[in-house]
Amino acid sequence: MNIVWVFLGSGLGGAFRYLLSNAAYWLLGRNFPWGTLLVNASGSFLMGVLFSLLLSRYVAYAPQLRLFLLVGFLGGYTTFSSFSIETWNLLESGAWVSGMMNVLMHIVLCLGLTWLGILWGRQL
Repeated sequence: MNIVWVFLGSGLGGAFRYLLSNAAYWLLGRNFPWGTLLVNASGSFLMGVLFSLLLSRYVAYAPQLRLFLLVGFLGGYTTFSSFSIETWNLLESGAWVSGMMNVLMHIVLCLGLTWLGILWGRQL
């Protein structure tokens, strides 16, 4: 049954990633990988919130919820491979500043939002 939770969560997460990425590119343009940054940053925040809640409030359901939400949904929602290829494409095309900004923004924003999500999740 565990694989079913991961399967369902990852399909749903992938669909949400597709929708949010396309919305970001439609609104902000394609001159920078805004969609991937938005998805990975929001996924990092959700990881912190959900991780905290599973440890504090939903302990009885934690194994199944962890598989569905953290491994499945957020695994399908966030994307390191897209971040990697988009950064590579920026660097290879000579857009060194944008490439380095993408790396820096992902690291700072995603780690910072994970921390904020954990803090917020502990307060819920």
